[in-house]
Amino acid sequence: MDFLKAIFLGILQGLTEFLPISSSAHLRIFPELFGWGDPGAAFTAVIQIGTELAVLIYFWKDIWRIGSAWLRSLWQPQLRGTLDARMGWFIIVGSLPIVLLGIVLKDVIETHFRNLWVVGTTLIVLGIVLGIADRVSSSSKEIRHLTLRDGVLMGLAQACALIPGVSRSGATISMGRFLGYERAAATRYAFLLAIPAVIGAGLFELKEIGANDNTYGWGPTITATVVSFVVGYAAIAWLLRYVSTRSYLPFVIYRVVLGTGVLVLLTAGYRLTA
Repeated sequence: MDFLKAIFLGILQGLTEFLPISSSAHLRIFPELFGWGDPGAAFTAVIQIGTELAVLIYFWKDIWRIGSAWLRSLWQPQLRGTLDARMGWFIIVGSLPIVLLGIVLKDVIETHFRNLWVVGTTLIVLGIVLGIADRVSSSSKEIRHLTLRDGVLMGLAQACALIPGVSRSGATISMGRFLGYERAAATRYAFLLAIPAVIGAGLFELKEIGANDNTYGWGPTITATVVSFVVGYAAIAWLLRYVSTRSYLPFVIYRVVLGTGVLVLLTAGYRLTA
């Protein structure tokens, strides 16, 4: 039975990781609705490695170009002003807030932040923020206009995703849109910025898999990770095509409806582990 649950959760992770609707919120809410209980922060973090592997493969040319340019710029000063070398620094510096806060707030993340009242509320609030950001953005900046200040601000926004319901991509994209970046640029940077944080968090939590009776063991966790990789790869391609011509409004509506539904169920006394 755990393997069937793992397949479902892997599909859910793959479908929701790159959409600005919070994969961690979905992995918290839907298992509760089905009576499976909370799969835990460790399981959630580890299976996200699958979707980040999809990012590595989908963007491998960009990642190789950025990584090699950054490395060469360390001893070739003439390369330090290039976009790829600067992008390497932006991703490194932009990843620091979520890494540092993730370590400092580890216990809170695994307990209080997973409260469904918090999850439902953040789904609604950050959904509205995304809608406002998308509407007021000037869309005047492309990825080549990225600066260190903007990279850090988007990194700080990404750190908010330590709370399930915020959405790593949603928070980063919202900040990018507020800063005037076009949708495709904000989305692409959000994907690249998430790589160090997600893979790092997943590796950090590996030791917790199967550590107690309330967590999934290695078999279901690996299964969910593989499934999330396959589904996530398809989701990346679809989202990048979608945002090139359309707004984030459907995701905003979905977040508000889902968050409201969770809060209504909790208020009505539906048996969820709050």
